[in-house]
Amino acid sequence: MEHILCANYPKGERSISMLVDFLSHGLFNSDSEQWLWQRNNASIEFSTRSLRGFVVDAVQSEVRDRLLPLLERAAASGVVRDMEDVLERFAFDTICMVSFGMTRAASPTAGSWGEGKSNFMRAFGEAQELAVGRFLDPVGASWKIKKCLNVGTERRLKKAIADVHGFAMEIVRARRSQATSAKKNRDDVLSRFVASDEHGDETLRDIALSFLIAGRETTSSALTWFFWLMSSRPDVVAPLVEKGPLVLVYLGL
Repeated sequence: MEHILCANYPKGERSISMLVDFLSHGLFNSDSEQWLWQRNNASIEFSTRSLRGFVVDAVQSEVRDRLLPLLERAAASGVVRDMEDVLERFAFDTICMVSFGMTRAASPTAGSWGEGKSNFMRAFGEAQELAVGRFLDPVGASWKIKKCLNVGTERRLKKAIADVHGFAMEIVRARRSQATSAKKNRDDVLSRFVASDEHGDETLRDIALSFLIAGRETTSSALTWFFWLMSSRPDVVAPLVEKGPLVLVYLGL
């Protein structure tokens, strides 16, 4: 397990070339020394007590202020909710808070998750889906032809990537501006890398997007499967429900 988590399995030039316009040379699209440098920097940041505390606070805040109230309203009114969609929004908001220090990223307004997806969440999901689609195309070079002609899925991908990168760069510049002012230091990942003053804007953008890739679908998929498994095991749910209030009191929720 340690080897799998710590070793860099080369992605190769083909894979990197298919994702470079979206992920540039971030952690998930680099090899060898470039990959190792980014991994070590990320590992150092996440080993700090203050960042781990910030992650816990961000998760607790989203659970307390948005996830639990939404589920309580649904239970009281008998409304059926798509848990996968709800947990995707929960995970996206949480990872955006950790990466950018940005709240309410999944919704177009500060309202509930039921009001539709924000432009950023929609563009990010579309860019990720279309970029992966390049690997599934039965004709290997077809995406390059469509990209040159700016048609079909490649045209949509170009627009989605421009939206994602534009939004991320706005956040990067805002954090850099805050770092040079007298404002209080922020605890999110991006602000920490900005404070080191060792990276350009595009590198900071790629770092932040790498964390979004890492935390978005992995977290929501794991939580969705957890609830699905629990729905088929009432013998396991019963003791969890019984002990749940004690855990919530302990966590301050």
